[in-house]
Amino acid sequence: MTKLVTLLTVLLYAATFNEIGACAAEQFKKLSPSQIRAKFVGMEFTDHVHWVEAYGADGTLTTREMGKTRVGKWRVDEGQLCVDLGKEGGRDCYEVWTSGDNVELRSPASSAPPFQGILEKSTIHSSAPGTSSINRR
Repeated sequence: MTKLVTLLTVLLYAATFNEIGACAAEQFKKLSPSQIRAKFVGMEFTDHVHWVEAYGADGTLTTREMGKTRVGKWRVDEGQLCVDLGKEGGRDCYEVWTSGDNVELRSPASSAPPFQGILEKSTIHSSAPGTSSINRR
C-alpha cells in the first residue's frame, strides 16, 4: 500500500509540473511581421551581461559583444527578424516570440536553443558615436 501511495504522489507531482511547464510555454506568443517591427524599432535586445543589439528605425543594427562593436542591417522578411552583420558577424533570420519584455529569437531551421533576452528603450541614439553599449551573441 505504501508503494502505491508513493507512486501516486510521484505521478501527481509530475502531472502538476507538466501543467506548470505548459502554462509557461503558452505565455510566449509568436509575433507577426508588423508586431516585430513595432516591437524592435528604437529598442535594444540584451542579456544585460554579454551582449546588446540596438535596432534603428532606418534598419541599422548596432551590436556590442565582449567589447567588439559591429554595425549592420536588420529587416523583417517573411515573418522573421533578419540580421546582417557582414562576413564577420553573419546573417540569420529568426522567428520572434515574446512574453512581456522577454524575447526569444528562434531559428526554425535549427535545433539550437533560442537566443533569449529582453527589450528595452535604446540608448544608442542618445550617446556619442562609438560609446553605445551594444552586443551580438
